[in-house]
Amino acid sequence: MNSAEQTDALATAQAAVNTPLRQALAGSQMLFVAFGALVLMPLITGLDPNVALFTAGIGTLIFQLCTKRQVPIFLASSFAFIAPILYGVQTWGIPATMSGLMAAGAVYVLLSQLVRWRGTALLTRLLPPVVVGPVIMVIGLGLAPLAVNMAIGKTGDGAAELMPQEVALWLSLGSLVTTLLVSTMARGIFRLVPITAGIAVGYGLALWFGVVDFTPVREAAWFSVPNFVAPEWHWQAVLFMIPVAIAPAIEHIGDILAISSVTGKDYVKKPGLHRTLLGDGLATGAASLFGGPPNTTYSEVTGAVMLTKNFYPVIMTWAAGFAIVLAFVGKFGALMLTIPTPVMGGIMILLFGSIATVGLNSLIKHQVDLSQARNLCIVAVILVFGIGGMAFGIGGFSLQGISLCGIVGILLNLVLPRARGH
Repeated sequence: MNSAEQTDALATAQAAVNTPLRQALAGSQMLFVAFGALVLMPLITGLDPNVALFTAGIGTLIFQLCTKRQVPIFLASSFAFIAPILYGVQTWGIPATMSGLMAAGAVYVLLSQLVRWRGTALLTRLLPPVVVGPVIMVIGLGLAPLAVNMAIGKTGDGAAELMPQEVALWLSLGSLVTTLLVSTMARGIFRLVPITAGIAVGYGLALWFGVVDFTPVREAAWFSVPNFVAPEWHWQAVLFMIPVAIAPAIEHIGDILAISSVTGKDYVKKPGLHRTLLGDGLATGAASLFGGPPNTTYSEVTGAVMLTKNFYPVIMTWAAGFAIVLAFVGKFGALMLTIPTPVMGGIMILLFGSIATVGLNSLIKHQVDLSQARNLCIVAVILVFGIGGMAFGIGGFSLQGISLCGIVGILLNLVLPRARGH
């Protein structure tokens, strides 16, 4: 599509949503596309799905404010933070973890100012694909045991059995197979909601086996203020979370390039990558103020924009509004909490594997030569440190997981000598 055709497409899309009713319908469709992933992340980590809906809506509005409502994109729960949040909640509790997530948002803001000052060159030098790729792989592969344990009816750590394995496997495999089929065989808008479809089928099987308890739904009020949690300062959580922001920040750049390609507008130049990073950072910081998961730009919604040709950013305002309103429906949050663990586990098998594949694809796409000793060393150390559970501790502080991988990767990239001619 040339620039003239893209301009015509944008004009047509704007004309198609020039009434409030059509804008509202388009916005509700975008929220539907994002819905499955949006609520799955808090359900995995033990956060409130209603809070996640609220902070997704608030975060999207903040992003639009920072970008002068020029980018048709929706922000919601970031899967890159699942492992750190699980560790943080288990170790320090939700309020302390929120202080760490607020610090991660601050990293985004600092990166945005770095990009504004020096452009993307310095960011690329500090965080090349040889570092970012394996870090993203660690995010996915490190969560593999969690997905498998939940899929076979156990708690995430495998310490307790929640339901018989034979029943759990029916639920998890049903949700997994459905997600696979919808991802690969569905057409149109349905191809963009594989997680929602997987949850629906798995939940249906759970009803068939009689393992769903609706007591919390009956007891919940229709209108209810979400379970907001304020952050509490905890320096260990802050130091733990800061490096985690590195990989999602790089993914953000890829998402902005993707939506630019879809709409035919260069958002890296206008409103500018520094503004989109700032919006993402402030959205993540705002989410932590309420006890919600960090926000990130959703590629599913970008796919929906491409499919529907709805390039008008105002539809994301409607999507954000619907998310905020839905957050105050108490029975909805209670219903989400009745989803059996194996249903989520089945989807997570594909989801976490996909995250690891994104990291692998980053190495392939950028033609990282692993025959070079330097590149091989960086990738190897990051993968083994991350998946093997390496930890460095000083006193009461321990650095491990994605945080450790990110720091070690950056240091190795700066210290190890480059091959001649590179």
